[in-house]
Formats: sequence, structure tokens, C-alpha cells
Amino acid sequence: MLSFLKLQDGTSKKRILFLLLMSLMLISGALLFNSPGQTQVINVKFPSGAILKAEVADTPEKLLFGLAFRPSLPAGEAMLYIYGESGPHRIWTKEFQFPVDIIWVDESKFVVHVERNVPPCSDDPCPRYGPPNDARYILDANAGVIEQANIAVGNQLKFILSIP
Repeated sequence: MLSFLKLQDGTSKKRILFLLLMSLMLISGALLFNSPGQTQVINVKFPSGAILKAEVADTPEKLLFGLAFRPSLPAGEAMLYIYGESGPHRIWTKEFQFPVDIIWVDESKFVVHVERNVPPCSDDPCPRYGPPNDARYILDANAGVIEQANIAVGNQLKFILSIP
């Protein structure tokens, strides 16, 4: 056996068992608290009747990285950034892998600004996109969604919490 595992009375099996159990508990805890099942989903309904299933970005990490490093976004899905308060929230497409449509929404769920077919950016510095008015939410979706769902400034959206 390894000498660092041996106790003075030679009870190395107990120490190995203890370390294995602690490792399993730590791994289980990490999986439990970081499971993808904790991601909230909100269905965003547009006046045209179109609905996007939006993953909620409400943590500092998700607000910072958003859709970066993802190879694609399934059709009919989006990412909804939720900020603590309204403001001139700006966004970039640093390390995005696909073009997106970006929709800014105010506290009353009215569309205040849109950007169509924003390309991915891997250069420094990347352009930042933002509304002329304050917004509370930003919705990133696949390029073409604004056209397909007939989204325009002034449209009021509905957010419907999706309960699994």
C-alpha cells in the first residue's frame, strides 16, 4: 500500500473508504446543484402568435457569456437576458458561432429596439449593440426570427413561465 495512506495502526482500508465516500458526496453535490434542470425557461409570445422557448440568463455568468461558444441554437429557442433594473443594456456577439436577431424589451414588455442578423464576432474589439431607450430584457434568437414572427418596435410581448 501507499505509505501516506497508512495510519500508525495500519488501518489504511478505513482511510481509503472514507476518502472514496467523501469524493462521491462532493461529486453528487456538485451535480445536484449545477444540474441543467435548474435553468428556467420562459415562453415568449409575440403578437403574431409566434412563441419562442427562451432559456433565462439571470446569473452574472449567463449575462456575461450568453450564447457565446455554443455551436447553434435550436429553431424556436432563444436566450432571455433579465436585468435587475432598466437601463441602456448593451450586448455583443463575442465568440458567438452563428448570427442572431436581438430584441430589447422594456419593463412593460414592449419592444423598444431590434437588431437584425447580427454577425458573430471573434475580433477585438467587437461592436456593442444597444437600444436608444432603456430596456429591462434582451432576447437573442436565431437570425431571421424578427422577420418570421413579424416583430416590430412597439409590439407588446407576453412572458409565460414554463413549468416542467
